[in-house]
Amino acid sequence: MKICTVAPLVVSVGLMYGAGDAAKRLDAAADVMSDIMASPDKGIPQDLLDKSECIVVVPGLKKGAFIIGGKYGKGFMSCRKAGAGWSAPAGIRVEGGSFGFQIGGSETDVVLLVMNMGGVKKLLSSKFTVGADASAAAGPVGRTSEAATDAQMHAEILTYSRARGLFAGISLEGATLRPDDDSNKEMYGKATTNAEIVQGSMSSPAMAGKFMGMLNKYSSRRG
Repeated sequence: MKICTVAPLVVSVGLMYGAGDAAKRLDAAADVMSDIMASPDKGIPQDLLDKSECIVVVPGLKKGAFIIGGKYGKGFMSCRKAGAGWSAPAGIRVEGGSFGFQIGGSETDVVLLVMNMGGVKKLLSSKFTVGADASAAAGPVGRTSEAATDAQMHAEILTYSRARGLFAGISLEGATLRPDDDSNKEMYGKATTNAEIVQGSMSSPAMAGKFMGMLNKYSSRRG
């Protein structure tokens, strides 16, 4: 019975993200950054954004639930390049599930800040699980990180979400991140890995102009 219940959920959630929509999701990711950073008192602390090694933006993470819940989203990551600002964007998928009596669904924008090279290495692996493979904490919100706890300041990844206009640090414990090969092929016209994109010399595709513009506008270099 469980197999019959899970399969339709996985298929229906997966179909929300068809091929050929990378450009739309890049623009949506740019809008997420713009909206979040437009309200400094309620956004990501500027000092943490400036110190981050990589950023992941997933617009519209889906959560559907009826007895068995599931989460699925596709977004983009970019990392710092020495003396060259932000790297070209690479596709990333977020997947996760929870079990329990749940009815209803929601859509949430998710932002992750990767704060050190240990987190970067895990982010560029074939798959990693937040909390299990990389230490994570709900990120502090506000103009500065002065109110951040010790756990937040030592986490490899800080996690945030926005739902119904409310932006806050959230826990993404158990969520799995992996490269989105289909989006990478769509953006660059060939199969390429996330490491090749963010650590190599690839130029950003034209469709990523708005997204890269937002990253450079709000955090062009480390503080």
